[in-house]
Amino acid sequence: MRGAGIAAPDGRCYRSPVRWRGQRESDQVEDRRGLSVGRGGGIALGGGGLLLLFAVAVLTGQDPLQLLQIVTGPPQVSVDGDGEGRRGTPEDELGRFAATVLASTEDVWRQQFSRMGRTYQLPTLVLFSDEVGSACGFSSAAVGPFYCPPDRKVYIDLSFFGDLERRFGAPGDFAQAYVIAHEVGHHVQNLLGISDKVQAARGRQSEDEANATSVRLELQADCLAGVWAHDANRDAHLLEAGDVEEGLAAAAAIGDDRLQREAQGYTVPESWTHGSSAMRARWLKRGLESGNPEACDTFAGGTS
Repeated sequence: MRGAGIAAPDGRCYRSPVRWRGQRESDQVEDRRGLSVGRGGGIALGGGGLLLLFAVAVLTGQDPLQLLQIVTGPPQVSVDGDGEGRRGTPEDELGRFAATVLASTEDVWRQQFSRMGRTYQLPTLVLFSDEVGSACGFSSAAVGPFYCPPDRKVYIDLSFFGDLERRFGAPGDFAQAYVIAHEVGHHVQNLLGISDKVQAARGRQSEDEANATSVRLELQADCLAGVWAHDANRDAHLLEAGDVEEGLAAAAAIGDDRLQREAQGYTVPESWTHGSSAMRARWLKRGLESGNPEACDTFAGGTS
């Protein structure tokens, strides 16, 4: 999966997904890059405000998306009058890479759901730049990739891949693919009714308990991303030497303990919502080794 760098529209250079070329590309992509988002009500935040908001979220354990929606107000998306961008497979190489990863997740989860006696419903991948409106509210690229259960869409600003390499030290196209597969893992949880159960449970729990429940949800999505990688490699032989390490490094790079240590110099485990670096890497590896969604039951026992 390794290769020479490619130039993206933002002028940055990313590793080329050589092994992914020639694979099927999904048309379940909505490209909103370069389109403006108008927000009704609320306050417009600059870069400093976004960093402050993210720091508050880290310190309090709150969801950055929810905080951002509270501050900025409900979104009014100005995209050709219908709230959508261009549908279909993107034409640029980085966009096509994302569409190829999405297609691979479609193939894997169709098979997995068929084994469960279920029908897999495809999510939509929304590519955006800087900010985006969704059924979950207005969001900035500063919060990173996310999945919105009400509209069943995965949202990502592809510049996050550059951040993954430069800021978090997790380069490589498999690391990038893991990010998309993790968000698709949330879609799988949504279809299986796990997300609704977690949301209901959180409403009855204390803040610390609700955070711990969120950690279990996120670790399960990591494990489901590993299940995807296991099956995709079995069917299409996509992994090369070092790719697994790339994925594990990416999972570890965005652990709550590392992010808190960078932001404030110390960690507050009871405020974690995604899990530590070690937890995230461990559950991704469990899915990768087993290829079995049943091995991803983070709610049955301990998460460490």
